[in-house]
Amino acid sequence: MEDAERRAPETDEAAPAIPDFTLIRKIGSGGFGAVWLAINRATGQPRAIKLLPRRGAGASRELTSLTRLEAHARQKSPHLLPIHHVGETESHLFYVMDLADDVTGEAPTATAGYQPATLERRLQEGELTPEECIRHARQLLGALASLHQAGMVHRDVKPANCLFVGSELKLADFGLLTDAGPDISRLGTETYMPPDGRMDTRADVYAAGLVIYEMLTGLPADRFPSLGPRAPEILRDPALSGLVRLCLGASCPRREERFSSAGEMAAALEEVLEPSGPPRPGSTGKRIASFTIAVLLAGGIAVSALLLFRPAHERVDVSFITAPYHDAVVYLDGEPAVSPDGTLYRTPCTVEGVPARPTRVEFRLEGHPTLDAGSIDLAESRQIKASWPSGEDR
Repeated sequence: MEDAERRAPETDEAAPAIPDFTLIRKIGSGGFGAVWLAINRATGQPRAIKLLPRRGAGASRELTSLTRLEAHARQKSPHLLPIHHVGETESHLFYVMDLADDVTGEAPTATAGYQPATLERRLQEGELTPEECIRHARQLLGALASLHQAGMVHRDVKPANCLFVGSELKLADFGLLTDAGPDISRLGTETYMPPDGRMDTRADVYAAGLVIYEMLTGLPADRFPSLGPRAPEILRDPALSGLVRLCLGASCPRREERFSSAGEMAAALEEVLEPSGPPRPGSTGKRIASFTIAVLLAGGIAVSALLLFRPAHERVDVSFITAPYHDAVVYLDGEPAVSPDGTLYRTPCTVEGVPARPTRVEFRLEGHPTLDAGSIDLAESRQIKASWPSGEDR
């Protein structure tokens, strides 16, 4: 029997003994544990194994998530990363998964140069082709729709959790998977979390919209909704324009304006990809068509692109987020923002009916200095994020 603290080749970190597998080296992390490149000692097949120390709370949480996933195995999409085995040792919970393609696009191998192909790595090369955008959008939404149909939410949809296996996109990392419900904890990756902070199916939809936006533009999610240099191509291509409208319907700051589930979003995807024609009865075309794409040109060169959330009037809805602390009162031009029922707007929140003009934005939180975000043109900005300097103590 191997020593529990044997050294794995190609790494200086001690690797625990896992039945039937030799751990090679770490290739990633997710949720509460680390992902290792491993070899099945009987078959020689390379696999990915996620390890979670049993002494931490993460193992219990992830085991609960995996149990939920297994309970709905019949409804699982082929675009959810398969989990082949879940087991325990004295020190760790572990589970065995398919290994992603090599970042070069070749089949995975247990070599020193292997790096898993993730959408995050692919986006470092720039935007995807129109065909790739459509194919991978369908795959991502198919995976999410199967979770939502089973009454679950993923809560951590992002490019790093989208792997390519056999050139097909697979949604991975189920450590934050939970049952859909009204009282879901605010967990996830902040960039992909909606302003309202409710981590339900609409939150998964919000994140999916941002991921598809990144595939379309090659820009990071925090640039949404700018189209960047690809704006002229997007306007010329009906399929790309349709995908942009889909992203707007998914990642709208106002929760009630988003698709209610990935299944609804997937149906809208097929609709926007159809040749132009009258909307079908019960279609989602009305929601998508309520947004406008405008491209500003100078000398025939695209300078910028704005995806305008507002209709043609002078008041808009704006989301406000503060970090690392929440519950800050929003001040606009020196006055606190007050809701129709007389309560103060506190972050994270969406303030409705704000004049679409340059406005001085401040955040005030007891025990902290006023956080001045400066003068912001709310005709162009729909989401305002601000942070107190590091080292602040409440």
